[in-house]
Amino acid sequence: MALFPAFAGLSEAPDGGSSRKELDWLSNPSFCVGSITSLSQQTEAAPAHVSEGSPLTRSHLKSESSDESDTNKKLKQTSRKKKKEKKKKRKRQYHKKTKRKHGPSSSSRSETDTDSEKDKPSRGVGGSKKESEKPNQGNNAAADTGHRFVWLEDIQAVTGETFRTDKKPDPANWEYKSLYRGDIARYKRKGDSCLGINPKKQCISWEGTSTEKKHSRKQVERYFTKKSVGLMNIDGVAISSKTEPPSSEPISFIPVKDLEDAAPVTTWLNPLGIYDQSTTQWLQGQGPPEQESKQPDAQPGSESAALKAKVEEFNRRVRENPRDTQLWMAFVAFQDEVMKSPGLYAIEEGEQEKRKRSLKLILEKKLAILERAIESNQSSVDLKLAKLKLCTEFWEPSTLVREWQKLIFLHPNNTALWQKYLLFCQSQFSTFSISKIHSLYGKCLSTLSAVKDGSILSHPALPGTEEAMFALFLQQCHFLRQAGHSEKAVSLFQAMVDFTFFKPDSVKDLPTKGQVEFFEPFWDSGEPRAGEKGARGWKAWMHQQERGGWVVINPDEDDDEPEEDDQEIKDKTLPRWQIWLAAERSRDQRHWQPWRPEKTKKQTEEDCEDPERQVIWCLHPKNKKRLKSQGKNCKKLAKNLLKEPENCNNFCLWKQYAHLEWLLGNTEDARKVFDTALGMAGSRELKDSDLCELSLLYAELEVELSPEVRGAATARAVHILTKLTESSPYGPYAGQVSAVRILKARKAYEHALQDCLGDSCVSDPAPTDSCSRLISLAKCFMLFQYLTIGIDAAVRIYEQVFAKLNSSVFPEGSGEGDSASSQSWTSVLEAITLMHTSLLRFHMKVSVYPLAPLREALSQALKLYPGNQVLWRSYVQIQNKSHSASKTRRFFDTITRSAKPLEPWLFAIEAEKLRKRLVETVQRLDGREIHATIPETGLMHRIQALFENAMRSDSGSQCPLLWRMYLNFLVSLGNKERSKGVFYKALQNCPWAKVLYLDAVEYFPDEMQEILDLMTEKELRVRLPLEELELLLED
Repeated sequence: MALFPAFAGLSEAPDGGSSRKELDWLSNPSFCVGSITSLSQQTEAAPAHVSEGSPLTRSHLKSESSDESDTNKKLKQTSRKKKKEKKKKRKRQYHKKTKRKHGPSSSSRSETDTDSEKDKPSRGVGGSKKESEKPNQGNNAAADTGHRFVWLEDIQAVTGETFRTDKKPDPANWEYKSLYRGDIARYKRKGDSCLGINPKKQCISWEGTSTEKKHSRKQVERYFTKKSVGLMNIDGVAISSKTEPPSSEPISFIPVKDLEDAAPVTTWLNPLGIYDQSTTQWLQGQGPPEQESKQPDAQPGSESAALKAKVEEFNRRVRENPRDTQLWMAFVAFQDEVMKSPGLYAIEEGEQEKRKRSLKLILEKKLAILERAIESNQSSVDLKLAKLKLCTEFWEPSTLVREWQKLIFLHPNNTALWQKYLLFCQSQFSTFSISKIHSLYGKCLSTLSAVKDGSILSHPALPGTEEAMFALFLQQCHFLRQAGHSEKAVSLFQAMVDFTFFKPDSVKDLPTKGQVEFFEPFWDSGEPRAGEKGARGWKAWMHQQERGGWVVINPDEDDDEPEEDDQEIKDKTLPRWQIWLAAERSRDQRHWQPWRPEKTKKQTEEDCEDPERQVIWCLHPKNKKRLKSQGKNCKKLAKNLLKEPENCNNFCLWKQYAHLEWLLGNTEDARKVFDTALGMAGSRELKDSDLCELSLLYAELEVELSPEVRGAATARAVHILTKLTESSPYGPYAGQVSAVRILKARKAYEHALQDCLGDSCVSDPAPTDSCSRLISLAKCFMLFQYLTIGIDAAVRIYEQVFAKLNSSVFPEGSGEGDSASSQSWTSVLEAITLMHTSLLRFHMKVSVYPLAPLREALSQALKLYPGNQVLWRSYVQIQNKSHSASKTRRFFDTITRSAKPLEPWLFAIEAEKLRKRLVETVQRLDGREIHATIPETGLMHRIQALFENAMRSDSGSQCPLLWRMYLNFLVSLGNKERSKGVFYKALQNCPWAKVLYLDAVEYFPDEMQEILDLMTEKELRVRLPLEELELLLED
């Protein structure tokens, strides 16, 4: 019964719709008058919410009989439910709006889903309405469900009739083997169980656990990706067969053993069940599981286990011997080997992508090891140098300079440290300038001089300080010459000659600083210096000054050299950069001496056009036109020197004079000089090393004559070497030497060599005279045996000397040592090896002889002496004749891995360039363009790789010759942009080398102004400024 009987009919009106929903509250028996106001307000808001289209709004309330207090409670609960429903509606509307923003596809899909959700309940409820109209089913609740949405718990009687069954098949389910994801309701599962099941008897296995983090879908990786390629670098698993006891019963076949005897599993990818798991993954385009790939190789014989054992061994040894610096350095070097083996320090996953990060990790580990080593060895300079070299990758240049200065302050007497510090400062482009580096050299030499004099009491002079100071002086002269300041370099040599060899007796007892104060007035006096005409030296000048003046001596005018052509610009039609480059190089060749005012012409210092040529206190190559006059002057100088009483018996000077005559083509005059010198020697026999060297040079020059006169020349050489062993005075060649004299000479050589080897092996350290005598004697005996018996006899002498020295001086057979004695004997073996290879080459030239002995001798020699340029040049020449380059490349690769000198890299590059030139010669047709008839076999890339690898070392990165070769090679390929990059990279390492700037002007003429500005900024010598060039072009 309705609350208002007048409206009872409206509640059963047939039109239903929205008017029905608005008047449903009239049939509520719990309605009370006191709540009309609040209820009417809620009723007015109801149509607005219904019109927004939420299909799941609860509008029907159960009829219950209760008092007024119960009604108020239920009204409050109803209002709370409606507030919650409002929040749900707002959230749904917000989600709809965000879906519309994503695009038409998503919005259309969301609308379709919403419509389907509206249609499905209406169709289901509509069907139930038709059935409710049948007899025996007049339930009002069932009738109400035909017009509106209801909750299932509100109408429990018709739960089974709420949904309908769709029997129409969907072919997409059969084709795709699963339901369309859009047809599956969205939900969030909490927990791994399911409501309504008995957990003791039932369980559900989900495809994935609910606690797993949702990952983004990744594309299946193929075999060519970085991660898949990285699997190739993983060490393989060692495979070993299962050992079973032999069976006494014979078997008719050998069974194939499977890893597992499980039953085969058939799938759509493996229908026969014959593929293993790895093959199945490969067919799917997948790699092994991450768990399997992450498992390290735990076999005791694997490389990873061996490296771990080495690390433990190093840690144990450095704990037991913390003072062993060589052990610490070996531990640091061992980290590179660890770097090459993946997986030792948990860098397995994506190792190729993390190579840079791994390199930083290994550098930090090296730094930590060095810091531990320095804590135990505070005075070790080698460890500190290694740390500074390593920190180059981490620290700024200014920080590095400060650390170097601290190290130099702590060890001012260490010459090796000074040398490396100067090279470091030279190679810093940002802080480099000529004047700054020049002052550093001065500070270095003055500090070491004070250490040597004893002025610095805190640091005593180390052994070899004076020789190291001279090496640093030569390094300074080379630096100035390469920077273009050749005048300053020549002046340094002049000052060193006067200061060392012409020092007055009155200042010899003074310290070096006091001697310099007396030398400065002589240097600035304008008197001729060493090497100039009329030079008398510092001592004579000081003696004359004490007597009261200087006697002017007019120089001999016969020694004047021909005048030079002052016309620098011969063709003004050439490009501007070519004119400047030619004039600059011409001035470099002509103006190598310091400018001095000529008093005969009444010149002063103001008459010098280029002030840089004047050097106040702070053999150059000639052209072919001067060769004759230069030889004439040298001959006159040698004659004048030999006339001096103290030089009459100087065999070194006689040897140079005779060799000069021979080179100038005066063979007969040279023979007279040789005969005269040997006749003055008397009966010294084989005891004088200088006499042996003189005779050896004479014999070698006779043997190397042209083939037409080689027979008589060989007889002359045998005569010279035979007379060397006889006690009678030397006489000129008069004919063939008898066999008896040759036999006596051979016996004399044998006894002398045995005595020399016996004395050399028992003396430690080896005296210099003994080493030089052994070298000259062995070389003379080898040449004598070659001329009288043959090449095999000469080779046996070499093998005898090498075996004796190698077994006595170097017991380990390495051929090298660290002590001074070992170094001296190494130089002996190197000189004898050069003689051995020279004889083999000469014999191949004059007769038929296999190439294998020479190749083997050069290979063995280069392993012992990788810095010998003569041996490398011979090796490259003979290997260039071979059609296969594989052996040569393997040999160069072996030497460059272990050798420190730069020569192996230079000759390896030269060998590849010769091969490339040979290939291009074959590909050319009549000297024209190259035709690609033969593949290049990657020579270009191989040469570039050699250049890059050579420059990784300190000696390579600071070698201007190597940078010039690399720059020239890239320019020849036509790669201009990369050539510019290499040029600027070269300046970062060798900013003092002027030749690099001149090459850049030639290769990149458009940037000449920028390059000249850079030279001026770094204070390099520019002899022809552009302003002067413009004036010369105008004239």
